[in-house]
Amino acid sequence: MDLGSLQRIGWDNKVLKGYNTTDIPLELCMLQEKAAAAFTAWRKGEGRLGEELADAVLYVASIAEMTGLDLQNEVEAKVAKNSARPD
Repeated sequence: MDLGSLQRIGWDNKVLKGYNTTDIPLELCMLQEKAAAAFTAWRKGEGRLGEELADAVLYVASIAEMTGLDLQNEVEAKVAKNSARPD
């Protein structure tokens, strides 16, 4: 699955379930909560790290969709920028 497909799937799920599709600050706060949940799962060895990271990725994809960003292009540009940095 590419990131564009992930954005659309995440967005369609939000719309279908009636989740937030307009409040970007709320989504950013929820992303922070998901990152914290991933840390807690890792720290406590609860076996949910993958699930929590997946939630965080879905929030990122949804925020990108809400703001009209092409996440695939943004990630590719960032990877290229990071690759060009000196060691």
